[in-house]
Amino acid sequence: MFEGMNLAAMLAGHARRRPSHPAIIDRGLVLTFGELDPLVRRTAAHLRALGAGPGDVVGVWLDDRAGHLVALQAVPFLGAVLLPLDPRWTAEEAGRVAAFFAARLVLAEPGRNLDGIACVAVDDAWDAAVAAATPLDRAAPGGDAPVVLSLSSGTTGRPKGPMLSHAQFISRFVIQWATLGFCQQDRYLSATPLYFGAGRGFVMGYLFAGATVILFPPPYEPADLVRAVQAHGATTLLLVPTLLRRLLAMAGGGGRLLGGLRVLLSTGATLHAEERHAVMDRLAANFINYYGSTEGGGVSVLLPGHGAEADGSVGQPVFATDVQVVGGDERPLPAGETGRIRYRGPAVAGAFHNDPEASAAAFRDGWYYPGDLGRLDGDGFLYLTGRAKDVIIRGGVNVYPDEVEQILLAHPAVRDAAVVAWPSPDLGEEVAAFVVAPGATAADLAAHCRAHLAPYKVPREIFAVDDLPRTTMDKVAKDQLARRLPPLTPTTKPKTAEGSRG
Repeated sequence: MFEGMNLAAMLAGHARRRPSHPAIIDRGLVLTFGELDPLVRRTAAHLRALGAGPGDVVGVWLDDRAGHLVALQAVPFLGAVLLPLDPRWTAEEAGRVAAFFAARLVLAEPGRNLDGIACVAVDDAWDAAVAAATPLDRAAPGGDAPVVLSLSSGTTGRPKGPMLSHAQFISRFVIQWATLGFCQQDRYLSATPLYFGAGRGFVMGYLFAGATVILFPPPYEPADLVRAVQAHGATTLLLVPTLLRRLLAMAGGGGRLLGGLRVLLSTGATLHAEERHAVMDRLAANFINYYGSTEGGGVSVLLPGHGAEADGSVGQPVFATDVQVVGGDERPLPAGETGRIRYRGPAVAGAFHNDPEASAAAFRDGWYYPGDLGRLDGDGFLYLTGRAKDVIIRGGVNVYPDEVEQILLAHPAVRDAAVVAWPSPDLGEEVAAFVVAPGATAADLAAHCRAHLAPYKVPREIFAVDDLPRTTMDKVAKDQLARRLPPLTPTTKPKTAEGSRG
């Protein structure tokens, strides 16, 4: 049924069979499928007039609004390749990624510009040009054609991500239907950033299915989110554990806080067993924990029906996906033994784009190795036991230590720097930096970081040290640094909800 299909071509069918059904709700704006399909075709035509064509990389550096969703459909309709750019990034960060992947042009909010790369402002003039364009009559071929450069969330130090095809993305939509139960009657409240891999994938999957997407982007207060779920009659919602914990702090004993939801999902980090049960008891009964990666898509789900014996696991493999835990000889290990996790399936990428070195480490013989360590039990439940990747997950967002270290080392006073994860009861992990920088204050270095990094990558604290401990191989002994960190206590002041990954 979907062989060779362009993922944006399904809009035409929705426009024919139920044109008045809401596709996108963005605050006071409602776009029906009857309106969305021709708008996507006109936007694709305008992109072609600007010089973009099949195979060209088009950056999307837009805030989370209706125009962003239109771009997520129009670029694929044209046959071009989406390059998501986090709107929280500085121009320096976005420019590095756009240049690395040779973006033909970048769709940006007015006032955002990049050196050496054509930025097209999506403003009133853009809207007028799109309105005057003659709609393209058909979508470009899909199938194995590339459609999305699926970057790991937060990656700008050394940009890395696979080039996913239309077929691979549509396979992810099928997994959403088969394993997560998404359907065309759903009203999905998009409350996580569209740059977040799961958030973007769920929105695109729901439009493919003919459902309604309601934009409610952060920042917001937890109480506002609860009101939005009720006001819009939302049926499905994806949140990161950080926000679930804030909602639990609000929930009393008078029923479930999000009881109107059909499905509440969480991804980005693992919840503790007691937190999982508290979510089902006090927030929403049908709570699903979804483990996956931006590169490989979904791996496993922990469902409400999985009993207490599955507590601590990330569930069983998703539809049409094989999961194994292997040893150093690449052979599957017996149940209960810890090793490297790998998985394969129709939604899993085959390599990182233009990065053979990283591809050789993560993709082998059709398997993707996400860098996590774990074990499988006799019933196929997967348990995570550690991460091989040196990545900090702050509130569900990937922060790569190497990038933060390079920014710190660019300061003239910094001789050496190391960045490590700092366990946090609020965000899962915070960013901590240790620097050898005589003559520089922590405030100076923090200001330097804020000038070059998105806010979520700036270290919570910068510790001055005389030198960094090293191993016999002259590598920084980050485990020793991590042990120096004092324990963090939960904050008492309510915080605004933040973004999350993919």
